[in-house]
Amino acid sequence: MAARIPTRRTIAAVLAATTAALLLGACGDQTEAGRSAAAGGGGGTGGGKSDAPLFARLPADIRRAGVIKVGTDATYAPMEFTENGKIVGVDPDVAAALGRQLGVRFVFTSGTFDSLITSLNSGRQDVVMSSMSDTTARQQGLDDKGAKTGNGVDFVDYFVAGSVVYVQKGNPHRLKSIADLCGRKTAVQRGTTFEEVARTRSKECEAAGKPAVSIESFPTDAEAQTRVKAGGAVAGVNDYPVAAYLALKADGGNAFEIVGNQIEAGPFGIAVAKDRPELRDALKAALAAIIEDGSYKKALDKWGAGTGAVASANVNTGS
Repeated sequence: MAARIPTRRTIAAVLAATTAALLLGACGDQTEAGRSAAAGGGGGTGGGKSDAPLFARLPADIRRAGVIKVGTDATYAPMEFTENGKIVGVDPDVAAALGRQLGVRFVFTSGTFDSLITSLNSGRQDVVMSSMSDTTARQQGLDDKGAKTGNGVDFVDYFVAGSVVYVQKGNPHRLKSIADLCGRKTAVQRGTTFEEVARTRSKECEAAGKPAVSIESFPTDAEAQTRVKAGGAVAGVNDYPVAAYLALKADGGNAFEIVGNQIEAGPFGIAVAKDRPELRDALKAALAAIIEDGSYKKALDKWGAGTGAVASANVNTGS
């Protein structure tokens, strides 16, 4: 699937009218108990909306609860972030549209990104929705060395984006692209695909007889951003929508800028445990329905992310 690349102009036009808090100032407590938010249609604290179009497609336990518990890392504006104590962004708004089709609420709880699949496989969460790239490694439950660490997950793919390099405003080290990171300190969030992008580039540097990329991995994306902002790392790598939002909003647009083009654009997916195919298929049907009725596009366009839209609902299209 070809990537649809969000432009900075589009994001700027939509977000100029918002009062979203700066990402660097809105990170706060990252524990799962720290913040939660609910999105979606139908139901109170228990019992779903039985007249919703796709309610009957859900597993019985979800129908009884009236809730789909969502694990996320709410530090990725505009995809998911915290504003006035509530988790907001593209993912919660897409979830709200899905909830209206399914007749249940999506309740978001924030934790660190590299713990999200563990929380899913332990049953603490029903799904993960956190700008998570659909990869075959995650589908198969493999770590970054190819070792088996779990049963893997299925992905209902709902967005397309790639990684990109961002630097301090003014680009003091005159970087032009990821090719310039050889021998340079680069900050990333641990357990992410953009950490893998940095590692891949490091190997390419060594193969060309150049110094490896000096990769600094942090538990949260906010820590990686702070490292770049303070000059401790010359660059960071992040998902394009997040980096574009940072460039536009952090310190009034005076903290960061993007260099180079997107790298390895691919799908983001809603992660579901392998042993829950009924839930996976209900989510896929709901995504197809909101694509059809236009509420999906509306949710993305609200945050200037419409050009990352998928044209149809699919499962496990990542590589």
